[in-house]
Amino acid sequence: MTTKAELDINSYIHPQSNLTAQEKFGPMIIEGGEGVHVFDDQGNKYLDSVAGLWCVTLGYNNQAIKDAAAKQMDELPYFQTFANKSNNPTIELAAKLLEVAPVPMSKVIFQNSGSEAVDTAIKLVWYYQNAKGKTGKKKIIGRHGSYHGTTIAAASLTGLPLMHAQFDLPIEGILHTDNPNFYRFANEGETEIEFADRCVENLEKQILQEDPDTIAAFFAEPVMGTGGVIVPPDTYFEKLQKVLKKYDILLIADEVICGFGRTGNYWGCETYGIKPDMITCAKGLSSAYLPISALLVSEQIYQAMKKGSDKVGIFGHGYTYSGHPVCAAVALETLNQYDELNTLDNIKKVAPLFQQGLHSFKNHSLVGDVRGVGLMASIELVKDKKTKDGFDPALMMGRKVEDAALSHGLILRALGNTLVFAPPFIISKDEVEKIIEIVGLSLNEVLSWYEENS
Repeated sequence: MTTKAELDINSYIHPQSNLTAQEKFGPMIIEGGEGVHVFDDQGNKYLDSVAGLWCVTLGYNNQAIKDAAAKQMDELPYFQTFANKSNNPTIELAAKLLEVAPVPMSKVIFQNSGSEAVDTAIKLVWYYQNAKGKTGKKKIIGRHGSYHGTTIAAASLTGLPLMHAQFDLPIEGILHTDNPNFYRFANEGETEIEFADRCVENLEKQILQEDPDTIAAFFAEPVMGTGGVIVPPDTYFEKLQKVLKKYDILLIADEVICGFGRTGNYWGCETYGIKPDMITCAKGLSSAYLPISALLVSEQIYQAMKKGSDKVGIFGHGYTYSGHPVCAAVALETLNQYDELNTLDNIKKVAPLFQQGLHSFKNHSLVGDVRGVGLMASIELVKDKKTKDGFDPALMMGRKVEDAALSHGLILRALGNTLVFAPPFIISKDEVEKIIEIVGLSLNEVLSWYEENS
């Protein structure tokens, strides 16, 4: 009889995975979840310190969200929103998002994933510039080390080489500027503010070199997530926004990871004083219970959309599942749950313990840097603390720590030599302490292995 693991190996291509290793070792199969814990098919229990993929913000098995899905499934499982059709949950969700937006926004458009939200934003940047008659103003700037998704355009905007290799990316017209990672890229003796100055000055030089009349938009995560939880240096966004405004360049905030409380405020934009023209969100929008994303657009963007729509007779964009009623109902209840469960209050209560606990490992022999804000953090492993030289990727040191943690009942995520954490917003202080305890055990076990084998 074929096992589920064998069936997986024979049938399924896993995203962001080494396919040869998948064939050799097979999958870890998760069968259930409750609160901040999940359970595998062997009956093992794990504390999920990355909330799935940054996204199960309300933990597993929230009854109110499940009930909302079931109720809407009974009432209206699907109807399209093309050609001026609509449904109640989508209307209410759009209105709610505008109500809680960090800066005034005009309208909302729905997609199925964060990648699609970014892709839609890129299209609207070009649409906006065409409507304004600025047909040569089309280039878009992202940042090295950023992550914005894996569609062709979103992956191009992503500043991670592994997302480009073998795919013939990035596409033309997508540029990248400095990664604001102070630990990695600050000059010796440079302060955070001086580093921020240099990053922004380099951006302005790039804009001038390319010609400001060709630069349409700048995309930024408030905190760069998959790139290693890169917290912006002091004054960075304040100075960056002045440059963008100077050259009439749109700012799009990618809140797919940061939105709904991850940074300690409802939006990462609030944490860092960002005033964008568009905002993407997903993940925490539905606590990942169903696929949905949203793009919030400012009034100036919307007016340009209207103008373009009038010109050609239709706004020629959309997805079959845009404004899916069941997904919208789940997202609407997720936002209600944030209020009912006072998740922001809980984040403010547990985040200091979470950050202090992880930062306590900064003196560990394997650790070069610890970064974070709110309920997101990373630990960067290094071979030499003085030179900041990383471990040979072939050693898979991050993966070894991940595996050690797994053996102690903790799921964390290794991105190369960086360990990433982003627990559900409902996590308790005791559960935070458990994360810290297991991370310490795991680092020590891998250090012992390294010392014995080097």
